[in-house]
Amino acid sequence: MRVTVDSDTTLTPDASLDLSPSSALNSSSTIAAIATPLGRGGVGVIRLSGPKSYAIACQLTGKSAFTPRMASFSRFYQDDGSVIDEGLVLYFKAPHSFTGEDVIELQGHGGMILQNQLLMRVFELGAKQAVAGEFSYRAFDNDKLDLVQAEAIADAIDATSNAAASSAIRSLSGEFSKKINTLLEQLIHLRLHVEAAIDFPDEEDVDFLSDGIIQNKLEQAQAQVKQVLATAKQGQLLRDGIHVVLAGRPNAGKSSLLNRLAGQERAIVTEVAGTTRDTLQETVVLNGLTLHLTDTAGLRETEDTVERMGIERARTAINQADMLLLVYDVTRDIEGNGTPLQLAEQLFGRLPEAQRLLIIANKSDLLAAQATSVSSEQISLVSLIKDNNQSYEQVNVSCETGAGIDTLIQTLCDKVGFHPPENSLIARTRHIDALRRTADYLAEAHEQLVVFQAGELVAESLRQAQHSLGEITGEFSADDLLGKIFGSFCIGK
Repeated sequence: MRVTVDSDTTLTPDASLDLSPSSALNSSSTIAAIATPLGRGGVGVIRLSGPKSYAIACQLTGKSAFTPRMASFSRFYQDDGSVIDEGLVLYFKAPHSFTGEDVIELQGHGGMILQNQLLMRVFELGAKQAVAGEFSYRAFDNDKLDLVQAEAIADAIDATSNAAASSAIRSLSGEFSKKINTLLEQLIHLRLHVEAAIDFPDEEDVDFLSDGIIQNKLEQAQAQVKQVLATAKQGQLLRDGIHVVLAGRPNAGKSSLLNRLAGQERAIVTEVAGTTRDTLQETVVLNGLTLHLTDTAGLRETEDTVERMGIERARTAINQADMLLLVYDVTRDIEGNGTPLQLAEQLFGRLPEAQRLLIIANKSDLLAAQATSVSSEQISLVSLIKDNNQSYEQVNVSCETGAGIDTLIQTLCDKVGFHPPENSLIARTRHIDALRRTADYLAEAHEQLVVFQAGELVAESLRQAQHSLGEITGEFSADDLLGKIFGSFCIGK
């Protein structure tokens, strides 16, 4: 790893986290990093962890001792005796610290120059630059937290809503891990029963595989996994949100809808077709769901080189979207006996799946003004448009008046299945994958038990289920998986 240091630049490692046996992470080195964002601020924190931390703090301050968990005011000195900065020193003696090692926190002023000078002095005294996530990895390696809790640290820092932050803190406190560990205990006991049935088939003249006890316990485990999986899916939506792309013809109201959802004038809106020539991203939180919105150029044939490039970017965004909002002008975009689905097929080349497409009928207030039989309440209703075996939802809105916007937001949440409970827990894609594999292995075990009475195959499926479930908390994890997880952390965490 190479670290570039300059008086007015950030200390930045250019190596990803390496968890190979020869890695410095597996050594007894002392690491250090700036733990607060660089820039102007009242306080800047430098964190040290490892066997030399205490000695470095003594040399840095000229003091002979520090009391654990007691703040001590100190000056921080260069080798020639000049003062770098002054502030507080906090000492956390192993194993009673975040990492499980001796930890020192130096709290000085938050200026970039001072922080870099102080960190350089710490390096001179024997510490090395920590890589991303190395503090949390050491906490994990020393059994201070499990993998779910370690990930929750990063999730709490990156939370984009109050609900996501609260869920991450619950996961950090161990609630998610407790659910997984409870399931693991169930699977372990279930495996014991099955192994006993295999090893002692004639014990007390009881046929363990057919007396219903194992089947009942297996079905209970399946129900529990299903429940945790449903909770995890909500947690994944809380953490990641969804990528929503607004698409349609020019002047359909896409940019107006973006502005409505964002609550501010983020996109330029004019009556000139083709005003939007590039994609525009905005992240908003609506009803607790994080939406990564992308406004796109209107889809049409054009000779304008710049606009054509914007349309190509729009099509790329459309293909990558989790949810696609087809925005159309009800006063002009549907001609003759055409339907919104025909418009969608024309614009996108093929009709997207109903689960991925939500149709937005904009300027419905103009229709209401023309037809007295249409009430303002009816404008915001959701309607269904059927195509073969699929039913597509359409929401009538007015970006001008705001009618139907609340219904649109609720329909979007319903469509992606976002209804997090009060005690929701943050989750990641890998958690969902592990839980799904666990459910599949349990289904296999159930079939082998009920249909074939094949004890050995039941035992093997249960072993695979336990292995998949254990990946979540880190009981079964390959080094490359750990490297990917901790490498996504910020420096100093």
